[in-house]
Amino acid sequence: MSTLWAFPGQGAQQPGMLHGLPDTSVVRACLAEAGAVLGEEVLALDSAEALQDTRAVQLCLLIAGVACARLLLQRGSRPDYVAGLSIGAYAAAVIAEALDFADALRLVALRGELMQRAYPSGYGMSAILGLDLTSLERLLEQVNSAETPVYLANINAENQLVIAGSHVAMAQVAERARALGAGAVKPLAVSVPSHCALLDEPAAELAAAFTAVSLQRPRARYLSGSSARLLSDPDTLRDDLAHNMCRVVDWHATLQTAVERGVRLHLELPPGTVLSGLARRLFEPGMAIAFQGSRLDTLDAMLRQEVSRSR
Repeated sequence: MSTLWAFPGQGAQQPGMLHGLPDTSVVRACLAEAGAVLGEEVLALDSAEALQDTRAVQLCLLIAGVACARLLLQRGSRPDYVAGLSIGAYAAAVIAEALDFADALRLVALRGELMQRAYPSGYGMSAILGLDLTSLERLLEQVNSAETPVYLANINAENQLVIAGSHVAMAQVAERARALGAGAVKPLAVSVPSHCALLDEPAAELAAAFTAVSLQRPRARYLSGSSARLLSDPDTLRDDLAHNMCRVVDWHATLQTAVERGVRLHLELPPGTVLSGLARRLFEPGMAIAFQGSRLDTLDAMLRQEVSRSR
């Protein structure tokens, strides 16, 4: 049996998320390293006002995930698999030792800027609960047009799907989804239309920046949140990271792949607990837990227990 360390995506951010990280030497060093690379005070990025900016959100998610994962590594734990939802893939690649943290910081800063610049207002993402994929795809075909762009963005679970597009188009899909019996439609805390063709051009610009970055074969098994496949070739990994902003996230299939490969402990790195909630049903009789809200000694014991079972 194996462990998966999962890193959340945009929408999981919380005001004060960097200030609330464990006050340990390894976390402080991670914050200092990020500040030196970016040339700014990173603790200024997690205020409610700062988190209105896509760049700040994505940097906070990267830094929080890497800092807490490094803390667990220092305490003797190590993942068998890593995966990240959207921006979380960058932290996963860093912890798998495929991507240098400094390079990840610079790329993520550019990623956020490109996405925000492409769609400064009027666009976003919404979760559709209680509607199957086929029904939602029919609705998207009915609404999607040049004037009202809207696309499938995430398959988070069989009954939890996410759309991306203009606010006007998403409102039309939401109305039709409720009429078909959707349990809820919830706007997400994401101000850009991620994981669809609307971000093809920013993804191409990011891919160009990636050509100057060296990637290595991951030391931990890296699961793509887009293709739900294991990736080990550096060029394939580069393509996955650069283009994941414009590709549908299939997190449900990613978790299924992990379970099929023997993963029985899913650990969600900060911030939040959404991913562990999505994983619990699939991981029975295994476990899905979140770093946030857990004691470090409890996490240590659970991770050690899983390692001993796998031997």
